[in-house]
Amino acid sequence: MNAPASTPVTTELRINPERLWASLMDLARIGATSRGGVRRLALTEEDRQGRDQVVQWFRAAGLEVRVDEVGNVFGRRAGTDPQAPAVATGSHIDTQPSGGKFDGNYGVLAGLEVVRTLNDHGIRTRAPLEVVFWTNEEGSRFTPVMMGSGAFAGLFAPDFIRERADLEGKTVGEELARIGYRGAQPCGQVPGGMYAAYFEAHIEQGPVLEDADLPIGVVTGALGQQWYDVVVTGQDAHAGPTPMALRHDALLAAARMIEAVNRIALAEAPHGRGTVGFIQAAPNSRNVIPGQVKFSVDFRNLAQAGLDRMDAAMREAFALAAAQGQCEVGITQVTKYKPCVFHPDCVDSVRSAARALNLPQMDVVSGAGHDAVYLNGVAPTGMIFVPCKDGISHNEIEDAKPEHLAAGANVLLLAMLEHAR
Repeated sequence: MNAPASTPVTTELRINPERLWASLMDLARIGATSRGGVRRLALTEEDRQGRDQVVQWFRAAGLEVRVDEVGNVFGRRAGTDPQAPAVATGSHIDTQPSGGKFDGNYGVLAGLEVVRTLNDHGIRTRAPLEVVFWTNEEGSRFTPVMMGSGAFAGLFAPDFIRERADLEGKTVGEELARIGYRGAQPCGQVPGGMYAAYFEAHIEQGPVLEDADLPIGVVTGALGQQWYDVVVTGQDAHAGPTPMALRHDALLAAARMIEAVNRIALAEAPHGRGTVGFIQAAPNSRNVIPGQVKFSVDFRNLAQAGLDRMDAAMREAFALAAAQGQCEVGITQVTKYKPCVFHPDCVDSVRSAARALNLPQMDVVSGAGHDAVYLNGVAPTGMIFVPCKDGISHNEIEDAKPEHLAAGANVLLLAMLEHAR
């Protein structure tokens, strides 16, 4: 891409930190919870209200709004060259059931603040700019997660997305129509062609930046993910009359497998992750030896070769644990996201912007999935992380310092301007 260096005029620009904070707090009132968090599940009435508010802000900032067929919303600021591919930024405004004020929301409103700042200074860019919020990033109500950006990137067919149903049987297509956000724009089509660059600002959702006391994380990539459903089958029997050596204890075998998940991840340091977040034993009675256990496995790694090693080690360890417990084990892979390496030009732009602003920084890898991961498959992409308190996210107590949020938005401003000229 070889974008030109920023001019002194653009490097002196700064966003309005009070306005950014006020917008975040105003949006957080929609779906606010008693503990200070936000519950704004995708395509609910609260999501409609949040969408309406952000669209209102887009239009007030002079953005031309369009909505695509899976409900992704785009706000476009014209450039002096209408044929130039746009430079885009965005994230999501849907939340977890007990979510926070900043996850996703910060990326959308930081993008809006970039536009407002350019308006304040009367600055035109050669390339158009777009601010986007993607449908159902969280996956709390509908699956798959990162639904809107995945459809935009061509990984999910729009018809497939619209047919996804929640636990009550309500489909994405029905709910989009109900809240007024089933648009006419074909998914994945952008005026002037696909984005020249896409940036996403986000709270880190982890403790690394806070632990290092640094305001900016230059995100070089995101961990690949492989999820599994595991079923261990033994024989439920009376806890008293059945001798220890003759048991087919599914829970004991599962416990050995769960320990192996932890051991396998530790062997892949520093970027290996292994988690068992769900477990269910049957018949779940205190005086009955468990005859069946179901649990999940979540493996993450920065390299596909690492994920392949983890998969092989898991299958070997699980087979051994099942044999030791005189049980059987079934393993089904349910999710696979390849590791993501962000575009070097975009990563360099983030790094250069932080340096121009005299903001201490470090390279980081995202352990979570983001819309930017899917965008990276169709456009040069980069991410900016800022710290969040105690590394906590997907929680009502999620918090971030105003000065860190402003710093990340200023980095976003300069990175976008480098590519939009």
